[in-house]
Amino acid sequence: MPELKRIAATRIVANPNALDSADVPQSSLALRFAADELFITPPLQDENIILAHDPHAILVREGGFAGTWLPADKAAEFLARNCEWEIPNGRPTFAQGAVADIPTKLWLEEDQILFIVPAPYAHDFAERMKD
Repeated sequence: MPELKRIAATRIVANPNALDSADVPQSSLALRFAADELFITPPLQDENIILAHDPHAILVREGGFAGTWLPADKAAEFLARNCEWEIPNGRPTFAQGAVADIPTKLWLEEDQILFIVPAPYAHDFAERMKD
């Protein structure tokens, strides 16, 4: 199984309408962790995409997560054994919940899935992926 590597990102907490209006670069992956929270990787170079819509937004550099991409078929096998909740069918989509008893965020695409876990759990998650 692939190694989980630290993910450099920008975490934003702002008014949900400001997040909806943000002009996120097309080359970025933007995941909505909550209605008022957005995780963007790679890190933003221009914070004005949010601050123009919410001057009170909180933007921080984030390095507290690690992740790995798996081909969709291998990811589906792993999830079938280690996930108790139903994975959404539509793609692309974002989902989150416990996987292998570790809090996990998933970015699901047609042919691959990104697994994101808190960095302190990366080693344990990688070990569980081997089983």
